[in-house]
Amino acid sequence: MAALKIPITAEDHARGPASADVTLVEYGDYECPYCGQAYSIVQEVRKQFGKRLRFVFRNFPLSEMHPHAEAAAEVAEFAGAQGKFWEMHDKLYENQTRLGEALYFDLADKLKLSSTALRQALEQRTFEARVRADFKGGVRSGVNGTPTFFINGHRHDGSFDLETLVSAIHQAMGTPKSA
Repeated sequence: MAALKIPITAEDHARGPASADVTLVEYGDYECPYCGQAYSIVQEVRKQFGKRLRFVFRNFPLSEMHPHAEAAAEVAEFAGAQGKFWEMHDKLYENQTRLGEALYFDLADKLKLSSTALRQALEQRTFEARVRADFKGGVRSGVNGTPTFFINGHRHDGSFDLETLVSAIHQAMGTPKSA
């Protein structure tokens, strides 16, 4: 079983307490249809486990297959630099079929982020290094597709359907499935 090679730090985008019983890390691609399916599943998993779960998202844009994935990741990082990563992350997945500049600027307006600053960040590739660092860390950890999940540092090689993911998290917690 592959292990997470890059430790989670304060630089990571995390929801939930660092002291949570389980940390679920996703390497995802905003344009990947499977990641789109996983998005709603992860939302439900987070609801079920509450403060017992910390969720970390890392970028893994598969740019050769998904031409908008890299820019979408950079847009999310742009928002993150202004304290709105999760709002942008969620909106990108909720509008996955509309990825592109028009959507990015629309979402920036809705989140009260500067369109001028966003345009400049995209043109100058301000957040490319951050996205690439996530990607390289994923490769080092054995990620070869999206979504890839790690539960408490160990790659989850099973399905990411709700029942399987919940069961794997319960197993990592050492609690019965019905807990």
